Parts: sequence; structure tokens; C-alpha cells
Amino acid sequence: MTDQVRGVWLALALGALLVGCSAPSAQSIAPSSSPVIRTGPFKVVGYVTPAASVATIDFSLLTHINYAFLIPRANGTTRPFGAPSHLRRVVEQAKRHNVKVLIAVGGWGWDKEFEALAADAAIRAKLARRVAEFCATYKLDGVDIDWEYPNAGASAAHFAALVIAIRTALPAGSLVTAAVLADADDASGITTDAVGHLDFINLMAYDGPRDDHSSFAMAERSIASWRSRGIDPEKLVLGVPFYGRPGNATYRTLLANDPAAARGDRVLFGGVEQNYNGPATIRQKTELALQTAGGIMVWELSQDARGDDSLLRVIGETVAAP
Repeated sequence: MTDQVRGVWLALALGALLVGCSAPSAQSIAPSSSPVIRTGPFKVVGYVTPAASVATIDFSLLTHINYAFLIPRANGTTRPFGAPSHLRRVVEQAKRHNVKVLIAVGGWGWDKEFEALAADAAIRAKLARRVAEFCATYKLDGVDIDWEYPNAGASAAHFAALVIAIRTALPAGSLVTAAVLADADDASGITTDAVGHLDFINLMAYDGPRDDHSSFAMAERSIASWRSRGIDPEKLVLGVPFYGRPGNATYRTLLANDPAAARGDRVLFGGVEQNYNGPATIRQKTELALQTAGGIMVWELSQDARGDDSLLRVIGETVAAP
């Protein structure tokens, strides 16, 4: 999920240069993205991998967890799941805090498998039954589809059919979501009709070009591009990274290496300037999402700093602010 998205963001590089290194003011929220009249709770979605220490996750600051990943095969089965005990511990703690847990199916590198299985109705149904059984086994609340990425045309129709097959296989009330490219103009493989069958979509607004890994301007454009399709803004969950580019160092590592990392969005690490989201930008993006979207998403929680330095804590404080 954190690899290879940056190629689609080349068109955004010029805008990123205008943003600069400092966090932008909330005044810069795009006027075309009118404020949301919220009818449901603001979502705070955290992706969790087996690398995360369950004891360090502040479940009180989350509404949803997407556990990554269950890997599909082209024949509709899935690869053996490697972290059953860890997932059960996550679910146990999540339920104590009324946090919903979904299994993220796919991730970067499985496009060929998705293309094959989604093109065949019987195999689609087979995968749908498999993920429904997985959800029942681990007492999960739904499925996050992470197909990177369906193409326009037949592939887009197959994605929509897969969404419907999974929703049909799950018990009533289950959630079905998807991770999507940040810019809707690049996501022709996910139609507006398909989004209508999803509870919400997670906008992967990161992994842009080196100087625009995940700028505030990118976040603004991401939300505006999806809203321009007429999609309910409460279905849009803005993704933020807890890691830097180009080295993929976690925010926790960058901060431990240089406390100045907490004061901006760029710092030297290993002799190379890393671009990331510091506390001020995370706060501004959360404010943007509060005003113009339905939630904020984190990739991923094991990369966060601890205690008072936590970026998730910044999100929580911003959401809770009057």
C-alpha cells in the first residue's frame, strides 16, 4: 500500500512546490470543497500490520481498524494468514473501545490476481465466501478491498461486481470499504456507481513525487477531486502517512534521530532529506477532513511515535477540539 502510488502524482509536483516546507494555514482550504453537514460520526481509520505492538495502540482515538493484509489468489482462495494471534488481540482490544475491525484484502502487488479472479463470477463468489468465513472466524466487522488498481472498462465493471459479491456474502450490517488512489481523475477503474456500494473509501493521499510525498495541497486536491464526482463527502476518508519519503523511515525513527522532525515536514536522515507529515501538517489535514470529508485514515499505526509525540494523538486532539 505504501509503494508505487507516487507515479500518478507527477501532475501535482508544481502545486507542492508552492506549498513549501511549512504547514499551511487552515485558511487555505479549497473554497470549492464546501463544509460538510455531518450526519454521522467522524471516522478515524488506522491500518494495522503484524508489526504493531497492540499494547501501544491507543484504541480510544480510533473508530475503525483495517488489518493488513489477507492476500487473494487468482483462483478465489487466499494465501495462508500469518498472524492469527495478533489479529485476535487487536480485535479483543478494539471491541473494548467500540472500534470496528475490518480485514484489508490485497495490498500493493496483487493486481494480476485481482484481475483474474474478479473477471469470473464463480471465482468472485468464491473469494467473497472466503473473506466472509474469515470475518466470522475472527469476529470482524467487514472488509476493506485494497485492489491496486482496477483499470477503466471491463476491469472497473469487475471491481464493482466484486464489491457487490463481497457485500452479499457478508452478514447484514457488515462494512465494505476500499482503498483508492488519491486523485479521482486517476481512478477511472473505480466508478461512482461502485462507490455507491461501499460504506466509505480511503484516499491514499501519499507516495507522490519526492517533493510532494503527501503535501497539504495534495490532500485538498484529493478530497476535491472525489467530491467533484458527486460522491457524498462523508464517504471520503483522507489518508495521511506516518512515514517519510524517499527512505520510508517511520515518523518514530525520524523523530528519534532528530527532534527537529516535530517542527516541520522535512529533515535530514542518512544524509538524505526526507519528506513526511509532522504534527502541524497532520493537525491541518485533520481540520481539512473535519470540514470537507468524512474522516481521516492512517498508514500505518506501527510507524507512530509514542506518548506525547504520537501523531495519532494529534489527530485525536484535533477531532476533540471544540
